[in-house]
Amino acid sequence: MAVTLHVLPCLVRALSRPLFWGAPVARLASSMVLAEQARQLFDSVVGAVQPGPMLQRALSLDPGGRLLKVRDRSFQLQQNLYLVGFGKAVLGMAAAAEELLGHHLVQGVISVPKGIRAAMEHAGKHEMLLKPHSRIQVFEGAENNLPDRDALRAALAIRQLADGLTADDLLLVLISGGGSALLPAPIPPVTLEEKQMLTKLLAARGATIQELNTIRKALSQLKGGGLAQAAYPAQVVSLILSDVIGDPVEVIASGPTVASAHNVQDCLHILNHYGLRAALPRSVKTVLARADSDPRGPHTCGHVLNVIIGSNVLALAEAQRQAEALGYCAFMLSTAMQGDVKRVAQFYGLLSRVAGARLSPSMAGTSIEEEAKLHELLAELQIPGLQLEETLNAVAQAKGPVCLLAGGEPTVQLQGSGKGGRNQELALHVGAELGRRPLGPIDVLFLSGGTDGQDGPTDAAGAWVMSELVSQAAAEGLDPASFLAQNDSHTFFCRFQGGAHLLYTGLTGTNVMDAHLLLLRPQ
Repeated sequence: MAVTLHVLPCLVRALSRPLFWGAPVARLASSMVLAEQARQLFDSVVGAVQPGPMLQRALSLDPGGRLLKVRDRSFQLQQNLYLVGFGKAVLGMAAAAEELLGHHLVQGVISVPKGIRAAMEHAGKHEMLLKPHSRIQVFEGAENNLPDRDALRAALAIRQLADGLTADDLLLVLISGGGSALLPAPIPPVTLEEKQMLTKLLAARGATIQELNTIRKALSQLKGGGLAQAAYPAQVVSLILSDVIGDPVEVIASGPTVASAHNVQDCLHILNHYGLRAALPRSVKTVLARADSDPRGPHTCGHVLNVIIGSNVLALAEAQRQAEALGYCAFMLSTAMQGDVKRVAQFYGLLSRVAGARLSPSMAGTSIEEEAKLHELLAELQIPGLQLEETLNAVAQAKGPVCLLAGGEPTVQLQGSGKGGRNQELALHVGAELGRRPLGPIDVLFLSGGTDGQDGPTDAAGAWVMSELVSQAAAEGLDPASFLAQNDSHTFFCRFQGGAHLLYTGLTGTNVMDAHLLLLRPQ
């Protein structure tokens, strides 16, 4: 996959300015090297979770071509294989599955984002497109990642296929990020509009994503194990590309092949908590009352094999290997970065200075106060699995440049009407943090990019910054703080050095949350 950071125009403009040859030029050259290496590492993150290689690692046929092997399980193939899928990466996943299993496949239905086939064709990514006479029917919908009528039609077609299966059949389910919006099928008489309205009301009152998913599952035909129940008694193999921190299969795409652990009482408790129970549409009350009196009780999914085939962990592990090949001492911080982008940016800013002090003897003793602040902030963010002191001790032993890797999905509090996404906003916040205090004889680069290639409502995947961003922006008459106040990071980066710091990939055909790269190189 080709990723373009547009660093060359920045270099040309910088060299055209009057400056003394020597240290400034050497510093500029070092910056360009860091930017190019960051590009290569982000490339490797996305490349590690491309649909084709992932499917090939997860599935194999025995030499006779009659047994499908998935991990340590085998399934008999005899014109009994069906396929359904939903998510941003599912078009490529389905193409890879068709390449491997096509002659065994009887029928398939997938629900993918609107416009993705044209985008892949335009980008020349023919390996992510189905064959001309494919047995897999493609529905495009969920424009701007919102459930719509097109996605509803797809979900009902998937339901119809699953309902027709028998005990002799095998259903291959492909799931990736964005799958929830692409699989909306409310339980009648609830309408799609009523379900969306209730979800928006809950979100506006501060409901958590876990609470929203609990309500969605209770009102859905296919989520919360509904797809697995519809396919019973067929065997179900679900291959999942995770876009959720910790890879909980019951949360990814709202767990269509995982039995829900929640009941109607949980839903009523949530609705009472947010003062919405009395205002429920009659249709919602009908569905909840019906579920409460279901004599069958909660269903199980013993006929399902759920397998995580790609995740942020796998992607960052490949970037770590690539960084080491480039001569970095590379350390994985966490794949569970979450919280408000401002606080996450403060974390990266403090981490840069503290790690820089460990890396450069001339800075020793300058970061005692900041190290204390870093530990306080870490306690507030509660990032799972982050071993800060162990990482800093390893940095202190490093003999050369250091690469710190992390992933996850921070959140943005919208307060303005600007344009951008969480990756560009995080990068700009980090740039502002790095400019607060000199970092000494350490070159620092921070990159944040969405692995799906789309950061918010923009055509950029993210952005990269260095410690000179604030001073360089001031020279161009740009104030990062004013852009951040309007959530207008994309406009800032478009104007700053001619857009040289934006990360463009196009749609990547995959999605495993975001990748954060922090490169530190002693001058």
